[in-house]
Amino acid sequence: MNSPLNQAEADGAMPSAPPAGADAAPEAAGTVRVWDPLVRLFHWSLVGAFALAYATAEEVQQVHEIAGYTIAALLALRIVWGFVGPQHARFSQFVRPPAEVLRFLADSVRMKARRHVGHNPAGGAMVLALIAAIAGICVTGYMMETLAYRDARWLEDVHEVLANGTLALIFLHVAGVLLASFEHKENLVAAMFTGRKRA
Repeated sequence: MNSPLNQAEADGAMPSAPPAGADAAPEAAGTVRVWDPLVRLFHWSLVGAFALAYATAEEVQQVHEIAGYTIAALLALRIVWGFVGPQHARFSQFVRPPAEVLRFLADSVRMKARRHVGHNPAGGAMVLALIAAIAGICVTGYMMETLAYRDARWLEDVHEVLANGTLALIFLHVAGVLLASFEHKENLVAAMFTGRKRA
């Protein structure tokens, strides 16, 4: 049976002692490397590409399509990286059961949520929700360019609903990041630039 300390490390709530050269090895006093370069590049590239696609949806179709294909490529890369990437990039590290996500959200409202070095349970659920929503946008966007669905108004409506729903998820994601940053006194936005978080 695992001790409470070992279980907490398995859940990603605190860093274990990795071997020399491991992804989470200390890089500076009091910090550990959490987000690898590919995760950071994906994150900020997706932010830019989605903003561009959303802004050009009704204006510049060619730019909108290029942004859409860029998003699809980024998403495919992130999904693969979720299985073969380093510890904190893997789905197995941050995908938690729904009950655990709900408990974490309840604790967050009370400002008593446990700190996680990688994605917390709510953050992991948000990653999955965003991947699903953005994948739906990409699929419906591609279908709208085919002869079979070029004039399908219902498909255009679905595409638009998914885009607006994704925007709502982004706002929730940002709110969650700000709440966790305040609760744990840690700049999570800066961490996605530097890749490092407090140990």
